[in-house]
Amino acid sequence: MKLRNILIVVKDIERAKQFYHDLFGLKVILDNEGNVILTEGLVLQEEKVWKSFLKEEVIFKNHATELYFEEKEIETFVEKLESLYPQIRYVNKLMVHSWGQKVVRFYDLDGNLIEVGTPAVI
Repeated sequence: MKLRNILIVVKDIERAKQFYHDLFGLKVILDNEGNVILTEGLVLQEEKVWKSFLKEEVIFKNHATELYFEEKEIETFVEKLESLYPQIRYVNKLMVHSWGQKVVRFYDLDGNLIEVGTPAVI
């Protein structure tokens, strides 16, 4: 068995597709009525579709998960983030951990938590 995808719920699928393309370069592999598979294994599912499956309310900004991306040129990434999405909500702006890794944490447009860090030194 292997893990194939990570699914996050979004309110507006078109807006979310644009966001993940703008910032991370993710491209659409499959677009099927509120269910979109992007490159790198990220799946976007529109809130109304997810609710129809679960029969439960969606709790956005729940702080229980995080999408993690690595970027060597993190300062350039942060400039792009601030230029394209100046209204973005941060958990922390660009910082350096005690072990030397630079990271920035913020929420996507639907409250999903994202971390972008420089590649970890192993």
